[in-house]
Amino acid sequence: MKLLTPTDFAAYELLDSGDGEKLERFGEYILRRPEPQAVWGKFLPVDEWDTLPHATFSQEGSHSGKWTRHRAIQDQWYIPYTYKNMRLRFRLGMTAFKHVGIFPEQAVNWNFIYDATSAIEARKEVVPKVLNLFAYTGGASLAARAAGADTIHCDSIRQVVNWAAANMEASKMHDIRWLIEDAFKFVKREARRGALYNGIILDPPAYGNGPKGEKWQLEDMINELMGEVATILAPQGSFLVLNSYSLGFSSMVLENLVRTHFGAVTADAAESGELYMPEQSGRRLPMGIFCRFLR
Repeated sequence: MKLLTPTDFAAYELLDSGDGEKLERFGEYILRRPEPQAVWGKFLPVDEWDTLPHATFSQEGSHSGKWTRHRAIQDQWYIPYTYKNMRLRFRLGMTAFKHVGIFPEQAVNWNFIYDATSAIEARKEVVPKVLNLFAYTGGASLAARAAGADTIHCDSIRQVVNWAAANMEASKMHDIRWLIEDAFKFVKREARRGALYNGIILDPPAYGNGPKGEKWQLEDMINELMGEVATILAPQGSFLVLNSYSLGFSSMVLENLVRTHFGAVTADAAESGELYMPEQSGRRLPMGIFCRFLR
Protein backbone atom coordinates (compact mmCIF):
# COMPACT_ATOMS: atom_id res chain seq x y z
CA MET A 1 0.00 0.00 0.00
CA LYS A 2 1.34 3.41 -1.00
CA LEU A 3 0.88 6.76 0.73
CA LEU A 4 0.98 9.56 -1.83
CA THR A 5 0.88 13.34 -1.55
CA PRO A 6 1.56 16.15 -4.05
CA THR A 7 5.12 17.46 -3.87
CA ASP A 8 4.91 20.35 -6.32
CA PHE A 9 1.60 22.11 -5.63
CA ALA A 10 2.96 25.49 -4.54
CA ALA A 11 -0.47 27.17 -4.72
CA TYR A 12 -1.94 24.93 -2.01
CA GLU A 13 -1.00 24.36 1.62
CA LEU A 14 -2.65 22.57 4.54
CA LEU A 15 -1.81 24.77 7.51
CA ASP A 16 -3.49 22.79 10.29
CA SER A 17 -6.33 20.39 11.09
CA GLY A 18 -8.21 19.13 14.12
CA ASP A 19 -11.47 19.13 16.03
CA GLY A 20 -13.35 18.34 12.82
CA GLU A 21 -11.87 21.21 10.79
CA LYS A 22 -9.03 22.06 8.42
CA LEU A 23 -7.22 25.32 7.69
CA GLU A 24 -5.99 25.62 4.10
CA ARG A 25 -4.31 28.11 1.77
CA PHE A 26 -5.53 28.24 -1.82
CA GLY A 27 -3.32 30.75 -3.59
CA GLU A 28 -3.49 34.00 -1.65
CA TYR A 29 -6.54 33.07 0.44
CA ILE A 30 -6.87 30.99 3.61
CA LEU A 31 -10.09 29.06 4.22
CA ARG A 32 -11.47 27.23 7.25
CA ARG A 33 -13.68 24.25 6.45
CA PRO A 34 -15.18 21.18 8.16
CA GLU A 35 -13.14 17.95 7.97
CA PRO A 36 -14.79 14.89 9.56
CA GLN A 37 -11.58 12.84 9.60
CA ALA A 38 -9.65 15.40 11.68
CA VAL A 39 -10.65 13.86 15.02
CA TRP A 40 -7.44 14.97 16.79
CA GLY A 41 -6.81 18.34 18.41
CA LYS A 42 -5.61 21.43 16.57
CA PHE A 43 -1.88 22.19 16.54
CA LEU A 44 -2.02 25.95 15.91
CA PRO A 45 -3.37 28.19 18.69
CA VAL A 46 -7.03 29.19 18.66
CA ASP A 47 -6.27 32.84 17.92
CA GLU A 48 -4.54 31.88 14.65
CA TRP A 49 -7.56 29.80 13.61
CA ASP A 50 -9.69 32.86 14.33
CA THR A 51 -7.49 35.48 12.62
CA LEU A 52 -5.85 33.71 9.66
CA PRO A 53 -8.90 32.69 7.55
CA HIS A 54 -10.33 34.96 4.90
CA ALA A 55 -13.55 32.92 5.16
CA THR A 56 -15.06 30.13 7.26
CA PHE A 57 -17.61 27.54 6.14
CA SER A 58 -20.33 26.61 8.66
CA GLN A 59 -22.32 23.42 8.10
CA GLU A 60 -26.08 24.02 8.29
CA GLY A 61 -27.38 20.69 7.00
CA SER A 62 -26.06 17.32 5.96
CA HIS A 63 -25.01 18.61 2.54
CA SER A 64 -24.89 22.41 2.66
CA GLY A 65 -24.01 25.46 4.71
CA LYS A 66 -22.75 29.01 4.34
CA TRP A 67 -19.53 30.99 4.22
CA THR A 68 -18.70 33.83 6.57
CA ARG A 69 -16.13 36.32 5.24
CA HIS A 70 -13.65 37.77 7.71
CA ARG A 71 -11.34 39.59 5.29
CA ALA A 72 -11.49 40.74 1.69
CA ILE A 73 -11.74 37.78 -0.66
CA GLN A 74 -12.81 37.52 -4.29
CA ASP A 75 -15.91 35.53 -5.22
CA GLN A 76 -13.73 33.73 -7.76
CA TRP A 77 -9.97 33.43 -8.10
CA TYR A 78 -7.43 31.28 -9.95
CA ILE A 79 -4.53 29.06 -8.94
CA PRO A 80 -1.96 27.29 -11.18
CA TYR A 81 -0.60 23.77 -11.18
CA THR A 82 2.47 22.73 -13.19
CA TYR A 83 4.03 19.31 -13.80
CA LYS A 84 6.56 18.76 -16.58
CA ASN A 85 4.94 20.35 -19.67
CA MET A 86 1.46 20.29 -18.11
CA ARG A 87 0.34 23.76 -17.09
CA LEU A 88 -3.12 23.88 -15.55
CA ARG A 89 -5.11 26.79 -14.20
CA PHE A 90 -8.16 26.37 -11.98
CA ARG A 91 -10.95 28.75 -11.16
CA LEU A 92 -11.90 28.55 -7.48
CA GLY A 93 -14.97 29.81 -5.65
CA MET A 94 -16.84 29.27 -2.39
CA THR A 95 -19.84 26.98 -2.94
CA ALA A 96 -22.79 26.19 -0.68
CA PHE A 97 -21.43 22.63 -0.34
CA LYS A 98 -18.07 23.70 1.23
CA HIS A 99 -16.13 22.73 -1.90
CA VAL A 100 -14.07 25.34 -3.72
CA GLY A 101 -13.68 23.59 -7.09
CA ILE A 102 -10.56 21.52 -6.57
CA PHE A 103 -9.32 18.55 -4.57
CA PRO A 104 -5.59 19.30 -4.34
CA GLU A 105 -4.55 15.80 -3.29
CA GLN A 106 -5.65 14.64 -6.75
CA ALA A 107 -2.54 16.26 -8.22
CA VAL A 108 -0.73 12.93 -7.76
CA ASN A 109 -3.33 11.31 -10.03
CA TRP A 110 -3.13 14.16 -12.54
CA ASN A 111 0.60 13.47 -12.80
CA PHE A 112 -0.04 9.75 -13.30
CA ILE A 113 -2.69 10.46 -15.97
CA TYR A 114 -0.38 12.85 -17.80
CA ASP A 115 2.53 10.36 -17.74
CA ALA A 116 0.37 7.36 -18.69
CA THR A 117 -1.30 9.22 -21.57
CA SER A 118 2.05 10.54 -22.77
CA ALA A 119 3.50 7.01 -22.75
CA ILE A 120 0.59 5.72 -24.87
CA GLU A 121 0.75 8.73 -27.21
CA ALA A 122 4.51 8.26 -27.68
CA ARG A 123 3.90 4.91 -29.35
CA LYS A 124 2.30 6.85 -32.24
CA GLU A 125 -0.04 3.97 -32.96
CA VAL A 126 -3.20 5.81 -31.95
CA VAL A 127 -4.34 9.09 -30.40
CA PRO A 128 -5.18 8.03 -26.82
CA LYS A 129 -8.87 8.14 -26.01
CA VAL A 130 -9.60 8.92 -22.35
CA LEU A 131 -12.91 8.87 -20.48
CA ASN A 132 -13.28 10.76 -17.19
CA LEU A 133 -16.37 9.66 -15.22
CA PHE A 134 -17.89 11.57 -12.29
CA ALA A 135 -15.48 14.18 -13.58
CA TYR A 136 -16.35 17.23 -11.41
CA THR A 137 -14.43 20.38 -12.43
CA GLY A 138 -12.06 18.53 -14.70
CA GLY A 139 -8.56 18.35 -13.24
CA ALA A 140 -8.12 14.80 -14.57
CA SER A 141 -9.67 15.75 -17.92
CA LEU A 142 -7.20 18.59 -18.28
CA ALA A 143 -4.28 16.29 -17.43
CA ALA A 144 -5.30 13.82 -20.14
CA ARG A 145 -5.86 16.58 -22.69
CA ALA A 146 -2.52 18.21 -21.85
CA ALA A 147 -0.84 14.92 -22.85
CA GLY A 148 -2.64 14.84 -26.20
CA ALA A 149 -5.64 12.62 -25.47
CA ASP A 150 -9.01 12.74 -27.16
CA THR A 151 -10.82 13.41 -23.88
CA ILE A 152 -14.46 12.87 -22.86
CA HIS A 153 -15.59 14.47 -19.58
CA CYS A 154 -18.78 13.01 -18.08
CA ASP A 155 -20.65 14.42 -15.09
CA SER A 156 -24.34 14.63 -14.25
CA ILE A 157 -24.31 18.23 -12.95
CA ARG A 158 -24.42 20.99 -15.57
CA GLN A 159 -22.90 23.62 -13.27
CA VAL A 160 -19.72 21.64 -12.62
CA VAL A 161 -19.37 20.77 -16.31
CA ASN A 162 -19.55 24.49 -17.07
CA TRP A 163 -16.93 25.03 -14.37
CA ALA A 164 -14.70 22.41 -15.99
CA ALA A 165 -15.08 24.17 -19.35
CA ALA A 166 -13.96 27.41 -17.70
CA ASN A 167 -10.89 25.60 -16.34
CA MET A 168 -10.11 24.31 -19.83
CA GLU A 169 -10.23 27.84 -21.21
CA ALA A 170 -8.15 29.20 -18.33
CA SER A 171 -5.58 26.47 -19.04
CA LYS A 172 -5.52 27.50 -22.73
CA MET A 173 -6.75 24.13 -23.94
CA HIS A 174 -9.57 23.14 -26.27
CA ASP A 175 -11.61 20.28 -27.70
CA ILE A 176 -12.56 18.35 -24.56
CA ARG A 177 -15.94 16.73 -25.18
CA TRP A 178 -18.46 17.55 -22.43
CA LEU A 179 -21.26 15.14 -21.45
CA ILE A 180 -23.99 16.00 -18.93
CA GLU A 181 -24.92 12.39 -18.40
CA ASP A 182 -25.41 9.66 -15.81
CA ALA A 183 -22.00 7.94 -15.78
CA PHE A 184 -23.38 4.43 -15.28
CA LYS A 185 -25.85 4.76 -18.16
CA PHE A 186 -23.16 6.14 -20.46
CA VAL A 187 -20.71 3.31 -19.69
CA LYS A 188 -23.40 0.69 -20.33
CA ARG A 189 -24.24 2.34 -23.64
CA GLU A 190 -20.57 2.46 -24.65
CA ALA A 191 -20.21 -1.23 -23.76
CA ARG A 192 -23.14 -2.12 -26.03
CA ARG A 193 -21.52 -0.10 -28.83
CA GLY A 194 -18.21 -1.93 -28.40
CA ALA A 195 -16.34 1.30 -27.65
CA LEU A 196 -12.77 1.12 -26.35
CA TYR A 197 -10.77 3.64 -24.36
CA ASN A 198 -7.06 3.88 -23.62
CA GLY A 199 -7.70 5.48 -20.26
CA ILE A 200 -10.62 5.52 -17.84
CA ILE A 201 -10.75 7.66 -14.71
CA LEU A 202 -13.42 7.20 -12.03
CA ASP A 203 -14.02 9.21 -8.88
CA PRO A 204 -17.52 8.07 -7.89
CA PRO A 205 -19.31 9.70 -4.96
CA ALA A 206 -20.76 7.73 -2.05
CA TYR A 207 -24.23 8.63 -3.30
CA GLY A 208 -25.80 10.96 -5.84
CA ASN A 209 -28.37 11.54 -8.55
CA GLY A 210 -28.08 11.65 -12.33
CA PRO A 211 -29.56 14.44 -14.48
CA LYS A 212 -32.86 12.52 -14.76
CA GLY A 213 -33.00 11.50 -11.11
CA GLU A 214 -31.01 8.29 -11.50
CA LYS A 215 -29.92 6.98 -8.11
CA TRP A 216 -26.27 6.17 -7.35
CA GLN A 217 -25.18 4.31 -4.22
CA LEU A 218 -21.49 3.44 -4.21
CA GLU A 219 -21.49 0.17 -2.27
CA ASP A 220 -24.51 -1.17 -4.18
CA MET A 221 -23.41 -0.26 -7.71
CA ILE A 222 -19.62 0.02 -7.93
CA ASN A 223 -19.07 -3.69 -8.64
CA GLU A 224 -21.45 -3.69 -11.60
CA LEU A 225 -20.01 -0.43 -12.88
CA MET A 226 -16.46 -1.79 -12.78
CA GLY A 227 -17.61 -4.85 -14.70
CA GLU A 228 -18.89 -2.59 -17.48
CA VAL A 229 -15.74 -0.42 -17.35
CA ALA A 230 -13.58 -3.51 -17.85
CA THR A 231 -15.31 -4.20 -21.18
CA ILE A 232 -14.51 -0.75 -22.61
CA LEU A 233 -10.88 -0.39 -21.46
CA ALA A 234 -8.46 -1.47 -24.18
CA PRO A 235 -6.65 -4.71 -23.19
CA GLN A 236 -3.25 -3.18 -23.97
CA GLY A 237 -1.90 0.36 -24.08
CA SER A 238 -4.36 1.50 -21.43
CA PHE A 239 -4.63 2.79 -17.88
CA LEU A 240 -7.19 3.03 -15.11
CA VAL A 241 -7.47 5.41 -12.16
CA LEU A 242 -10.07 4.58 -9.51
CA ASN A 243 -10.45 6.99 -6.61
CA SER A 244 -12.83 7.06 -3.64
CA TYR A 245 -13.60 9.33 -0.69
CA SER A 246 -15.97 6.87 0.99
CA LEU A 247 -15.12 6.71 4.70
CA GLY A 248 -16.33 3.11 4.78
CA PHE A 249 -13.89 1.80 2.15
CA SER A 250 -10.22 0.88 2.38
CA SER A 251 -7.83 0.74 -0.57
CA MET A 252 -8.10 -3.07 -0.43
CA VAL A 253 -11.72 -2.72 -1.58
CA LEU A 254 -10.50 -0.98 -4.73
CA GLU A 255 -7.74 -3.58 -5.17
CA ASN A 256 -10.31 -6.37 -4.99
CA LEU A 257 -12.51 -4.65 -7.56
CA VAL A 258 -9.55 -4.41 -9.93
CA ARG A 259 -8.56 -8.01 -9.28
CA THR A 260 -12.14 -9.19 -9.90
CA HIS A 261 -12.66 -7.35 -13.18
CA PHE A 262 -9.19 -6.93 -14.68
CA GLY A 263 -7.47 -10.14 -13.58
CA ALA A 264 -4.63 -11.05 -11.27
CA VAL A 265 -1.83 -10.03 -13.65
CA THR A 266 -3.15 -6.49 -13.95
CA ALA A 267 -4.00 -6.32 -10.26
CA ASP A 268 -0.51 -7.46 -9.26
CA ALA A 269 0.95 -4.64 -11.35
CA ALA A 270 -1.44 -2.03 -9.94
CA GLU A 271 -0.60 0.37 -7.15
CA SER A 272 -3.04 1.34 -4.45
CA GLY A 273 -3.16 3.15 -1.15
CA GLU A 274 -4.11 6.45 0.43
CA LEU A 275 -3.80 10.06 -0.64
CA TYR A 276 -2.94 12.56 2.07
CA MET A 277 -1.95 16.17 2.62
CA PRO A 278 0.80 17.05 5.13
CA GLU A 279 0.32 19.95 7.49
CA GLN A 280 2.93 22.26 9.02
CA SER A 281 3.08 20.22 12.23
CA GLY A 282 4.12 17.09 10.31
CA ARG A 283 0.80 15.30 10.75
CA ARG A 284 -0.87 13.81 7.68
CA LEU A 285 -4.55 14.28 6.85
CA PRO A 286 -6.04 11.33 4.87
CA MET A 287 -7.86 12.56 1.78
CA GLY A 288 -9.04 9.44 -0.04
CA ILE A 289 -8.00 6.08 -1.44
CA PHE A 290 -6.94 5.01 -4.93
CA CYS A 291 -6.04 2.10 -7.15
CA ARG A 292 -4.45 2.61 -10.58
CA PHE A 293 -2.51 0.77 -13.25
CA LEU A 294 -0.87 1.22 -16.65
CA ARG A 295 -0.63 -1.79 -18.95
